[in-house]
Amino acid sequence: MGKSNVIDIKNPVQDCLTEFLRTSAQKMLQIAIEQEVTEFVEGYKASRLSDGRSRIVRNGYLPERSIQTGIGNVDVKVPRVRDRQQVASDKVEFRLSWIPKYMRRSSTIDSLLPLLYLKGISTNDFGVVLEPILGKDTANLSLSVISRMKSSWFDEYLQYQKQDLSLKHYVYPVCKFYTHELNNHRATSISTCT
Repeated sequence: MGKSNVIDIKNPVQDCLTEFLRTSAQKMLQIAIEQEVTEFVEGYKASRLSDGRSRIVRNGYLPERSIQTGIGNVDVKVPRVRDRQQVASDKVEFRLSWIPKYMRRSSTIDSLLPLLYLKGISTNDFGVVLEPILGKDTANLSLSVISRMKSSWFDEYLQYQKQDLSLKHYVYPVCKFYTHELNNHRATSISTCT
């Protein structure tokens, strides 16, 4: 085969401001996460095991993960916290308030996807449409992910249809239009709303 003269352009838009905002947000988020972990461990500093060791300790980091946000992907390293207590019922589990356990997309992206779908973007085109926003790594928006999201939207729609509205009181204005004939045979309309 001969050489290909096709140029593959992944993301032609290089925006220094967006890149600066993304890296700054990543740094600030990492500082906030570290502060939250430090406060959690410090809160259990007085709690000791029978052999005198600290009960709650830091235990490295979870694998780095990428979270899709409105300014693109933000990479996050979440610290691991270990409870050395042997009794399972007494174990303390650390949960970040900033990032839920299995979060892959921010809520702004989760609310954007149904809007794109309603505007007519096909399932195959989500990655192409969102690449300038999210960057080249839109792996979390594969066809299977979009299909699962569409089925969950449909389930939400079905639940919405089944909700009981008998206890709700809605006000619907009723407008009546009257036409009166005047002496010169011109019709005028008078509307009243109740």
